[in-house]
Amino acid sequence: MRELTDTEIIESVRKGNQSDFEILVDRYKNKAFSLLCNMLKDNMEAEEVLQDAFLKAFYGLKNFKQEAKFSTWFYRIVYNTALTRLSAKKRKIEKEMTSIDEELNIADDYYTDQSEKKELGRFLNEIINKLPSNYASVITMFYLEEMSCEEISEVTNQSVSNVKVLLYRSRNALREIVLKNNYTMELL
Repeated sequence: MRELTDTEIIESVRKGNQSDFEILVDRYKNKAFSLLCNMLKDNMEAEEVLQDAFLKAFYGLKNFKQEAKFSTWFYRIVYNTALTRLSAKKRKIEKEMTSIDEELNIADDYYTDQSEKKELGRFLNEIINKLPSNYASVITMFYLEEMSCEEISEVTNQSVSNVKVLLYRSRNALREIVLKNNYTMELL
């Protein structure tokens, strides 16, 4: 018995044999999953995106013009779906970073009295000291010394983009410490 081509399977699905789509799923799921794991670095998320991609392919099959091979068309769907997921993840992370910045700015605005500012500074130093040294130094330079990423880059002898990555990781670590230890009220 010969193996059906992608074109034959697509025609069968278009004629109403929707269960034949499962043949395409079986044929492409492993390679697509591997691609997604490499892009997303999370197996559970890769599974979700793969399911989304197969649904998009199934519902988009009626518009598939067969100008390219099905595999090419499908992998483009997989890739774009992964990029969309990564973009959403990035927006979420940026929003969290902004909230940390806002919390620190609100705290700074709230403590107008010099003695209160000194106490806040001591408290912040205690929290910062719980960070790994490379994170603590970047947070200190950026927030307490009010240095720009370019200035920190010169001081640490790292590229500006490396400083930004380190600052991002430092903010996340700082946020985790603040949330884990319920320090939010002390900062406000």
